[in-house]
Amino acid sequence: MDDTRQTNLTIRRAERADLAGIIALDEVVTGESKPEYWLDIFERFGERRPTERHFLIAEADKGSKRFLGAIVGEVRAWEFGSPPCGWVFSIQVVQSERQGGVGTHLLEALCAAFREAGVTKLRTVISRDNLLLMSFFRSQGMMGGPYLQLEMDLASDGLAP
Repeated sequence: MDDTRQTNLTIRRAERADLAGIIALDEVVTGESKPEYWLDIFERFGERRPTERHFLIAEADKGSKRFLGAIVGEVRAWEFGSPPCGWVFSIQVVQSERQGGVGTHLLEALCAAFREAGVTKLRTVISRDNLLLMSFFRSQGMMGGPYLQLEMDLASDGLAP
């Protein structure tokens, strides 16, 4: 991996002032602006239970403090018998910085926080057709785990209004 572009990188906890950059990046990635969603994510993962929840920012150090990406995750436990593990809920990197090591540094920082909390497993859920994220997580050593995601269309099961 080419990790030369971001030798002067800072990973830190997100602050409210970072939300504009996060919202703008998410809009580029998803095609939809979701400011209320990101404010809620920040309040839950950036401000509450900081030893279990993590909202981290990557920025360039070169005097600019330029926003490069973000990652969100938390320690979860005991759903369906699962021992405590770290979950990655979101990772996004500015397109021009992809393949420069930003995502790897963000994931490493999150994993370090999880290890500090005593966690030994990392999990995430991604869409099968999201080849970019699939490639990234596979390049970091992640693979299929012991759990199977199930879902149901609520509009067709008689439960919808």
